[in-house]
Amino acid sequence: MELNNGSYQVQGISFGSLAKEFGTPLYIYDAAKIEQQINNLKQAFSGADLKIKFAAKALTNISVLKLMRKNGVGVDVVSGEEAQIAMKAGFLPSEIMFTPSGVDFDELIQAVKWGLNVNLDNLSVLEKFGKKYGSSYPCGIRLNPNIMAGGNLKISTGHSNSKFGISVQQLPEILNIVERYEINLNGLLIHTGSEILEIDVFLKMGEILFKIAHDIPSIKSLDFGGGFKVSYQKGDKTTDVQELGSRLRKLFADFESQNGRKLELWIEPGKYLVSECGYLLVKSNVVKQNPTVTFVGVNSGLNHLIRPMMYNSYHEIINVSNPNGAVKTYTVVGNICETDTFGTDRNLAEVREDDLLVFENAGAYGYMMASNYNSRVRPAEVMIIDGKAKLIRQRDTLEQILQGQVDIF
Repeated sequence: MELNNGSYQVQGISFGSLAKEFGTPLYIYDAAKIEQQINNLKQAFSGADLKIKFAAKALTNISVLKLMRKNGVGVDVVSGEEAQIAMKAGFLPSEIMFTPSGVDFDELIQAVKWGLNVNLDNLSVLEKFGKKYGSSYPCGIRLNPNIMAGGNLKISTGHSNSKFGISVQQLPEILNIVERYEINLNGLLIHTGSEILEIDVFLKMGEILFKIAHDIPSIKSLDFGGGFKVSYQKGDKTTDVQELGSRLRKLFADFESQNGRKLELWIEPGKYLVSECGYLLVKSNVVKQNPTVTFVGVNSGLNHLIRPMMYNSYHEIINVSNPNGAVKTYTVVGNICETDTFGTDRNLAEVREDDLLVFENAGAYGYMMASNYNSRVRPAEVMIIDGKAKLIRQRDTLEQILQGQVDIF
């Protein structure tokens, strides 16, 4: 987003013109930013046998997925439905990694029928998989490294009390099942959470993964997950992906020289690829002055962007209608019949009713976690690509909300 001649724009297109053409609330994605983030990772890990698998759950719009594939990125899915959307976007089954948690075994059977790369994350499923497929179909294992990492307990997935992965302390049981059923174990995965700043976390993961890979010759890839921290506000520190890439490349090169085997390096970025590309454009409905606080009530709510209420996440808020207005303090709230706060005590250019506000960093886990709560429709989605705004998802309608309901009276 740039401020040009008093107008906030994305690729030269003003937010005002986007609101006029597509209405509000509106999700907007900058394709150039997505491609920039992809290229950052390719450069950081240059020299490694790198496979980038976009975490589709972050933003599962079919046009976004096609943009990823166009730029040489694979996809990581966590449900059969996500897998089918990925295939509709043109991904080959071999380009899709399926890493579910706690699903019915039938989903894994279907994944095998489709030909997906499958990761298993508990011992009972590993045993079922071994009994059914033996060595006939390869699989990977998601490990829990007992490492606490990430910006919020709700998005930390590698600690000892997390539901995700098989604990590294259960490695003997893993190896026993693999040997008993002659399972073709071809990959190892550790994903410890989101918003991981410390490179040492990934290096600790590497110590675990390389040690196991040394003892299992069938291992072909080591997956370090994602969770690279992005900036949400000025001054935020971010994961140094250049340094991380350099350190991991060396570990992979050392393993190859010591073992005579070259392993693939897999990563699963979601937020890193799409968080900063996204904006939620809303309209100020009311400016409500109380004795102690001034509220700005907008035409959106936690039904469209739940992260501030669910994770206490920070999203920069900008008044794009009045960029030169006097700075005042506001609490920005939604129109849902709940405590529904986007930001407290924010210093914004003076907000007037009908002004347009933009929430930044809305690309990841924004629309994908949206709902029809209060029977309100979900926003439209637009992608800015090559200087043009293209509608990539229509706004919900009341008919869609009612679809599937059965009137028994």
